[in-house]
Amino acid sequence: MEEPNHSPSSSSSASVHSHSPAAATSSSSASHVREEEDGGEQYHRFPHPELEQQQISTSSPRRFGTFNDGTQTMIREDTWSCVVVILTFWFFVSMTLILGVYGSVNLQLGPNCSHLFQPNPIFVQSIKFEELNESKSGPMLYGFYSSPPLDTFTMWSERHNLSIPTDSHKEWIYFLNAGSEINVSYSVNSSTSSIFLIVADGYEGLTQWLQDPTYPNTTLSWNVIHGSGVIRQSILKSSSYYVAVGNLNSENVEVQLNLSIKAFLYNTTEAYYKCTFTQGSCSMKILFPEGNAAVLTSPGLEKGGSVDEWNLKLYYGPRWATYIVGIGVMTALMLLIFNFFNEFQCIREDRIGSQYEVARPERTPLLSNKDDDLSSWGSSYDSVSNDEDDLEDFLGVGSHEGKILGDGDKSNSTRRLCAICFDAPRDCFFLPCGHCVACFACGTRIAEVDGTCPICRRSLKKVRKIFTV
Repeated sequence: MEEPNHSPSSSSSASVHSHSPAAATSSSSASHVREEEDGGEQYHRFPHPELEQQQISTSSPRRFGTFNDGTQTMIREDTWSCVVVILTFWFFVSMTLILGVYGSVNLQLGPNCSHLFQPNPIFVQSIKFEELNESKSGPMLYGFYSSPPLDTFTMWSERHNLSIPTDSHKEWIYFLNAGSEINVSYSVNSSTSSIFLIVADGYEGLTQWLQDPTYPNTTLSWNVIHGSGVIRQSILKSSSYYVAVGNLNSENVEVQLNLSIKAFLYNTTEAYYKCTFTQGSCSMKILFPEGNAAVLTSPGLEKGGSVDEWNLKLYYGPRWATYIVGIGVMTALMLLIFNFFNEFQCIREDRIGSQYEVARPERTPLLSNKDDDLSSWGSSYDSVSNDEDDLEDFLGVGSHEGKILGDGDKSNSTRRLCAICFDAPRDCFFLPCGHCVACFACGTRIAEVDGTCPICRRSLKKVRKIFTV
């Protein structure tokens, strides 16, 4: 009797309905399906677990390499932004020093002035004094390698007979060093009227008093005088001081003032430089890096002289090398700090990303990374699966056709369903990545709306439906 001949198609069909525990276990652990085309027929094959692990380890570095390339581009852009911010900041700092701290200054000198100047040698290269009013006996400029001693003492007195008009004042200016003293003797020739007498520290103190003469706390010494008396004021710091009298009465007031001033002056006997303002200006270089000192003096009050005040202008010459070197040093320092923090942040993000990839290996595609061209749309496998029974178990086709799942299959039933709707079986896969996580309806909707694989985020070319025979 001749035995029936089984064709390959019948054996293949029979294998679809045969199940074994080993096949069920193998089908439940599989997560991806590949498609192959050979002679117009389609075949489906599950990748090997060892190949899956290999693809996970080889795909991650490329993804991190892409991340690092984008990070490096971002760091370069941030670096240029940092350079622009540093240059802008240093420009404003330089202008503040050149035009503000070491800008030109107007000086008013009284008799017997002894004014010390010690500019910072790092930022100042030279100083220049220009006389604004011409006089026969003008000020003198002395240069010293170090600050001279303040050990010269002088004393002089001035007598003024004044008739102060209504709502007006009269002032005198003196530059006095610490330790000096002002004594003012007054006599008001009015029994019913009183006037104000003040000693103000600097021009700002005088301006505040002029704005509100009746306010007593804006000047160094504020007094309402009438009759006769004496006012004494000690000087605690070197500065310009104004002695002024003001009349707020409705009539003119006559007053006699006797100013007696004791002043300490700098010793100029050991000066290495001396300038007499013969050409209207004097200048002196500032030594680098130790620096030096300059002392500006004015002559004493001459009897019968008409000029007892001198107006000068001081100019500071900037040391440009400091500003140029300062820009370079600050830029280099800030860039080093900026790059250090950026590299630290990148290393931290790489570590977090590595831990995330280890914890979620299902996000890595099983196939090796290939170019997204037409040649990569086919499968990388060249053999036909002989275990289509596992495919049926994985897709859950038997359960939808009336097959009753065993107790062991209930724990894996969720993994066979679509990860989007949890209703239909996973019967499609994406190209070119090959991930199989959704039913054909949900996969088509994902391709139309998002256009990227929900697992690896690669761009989708096609969605292929899986058929079982």
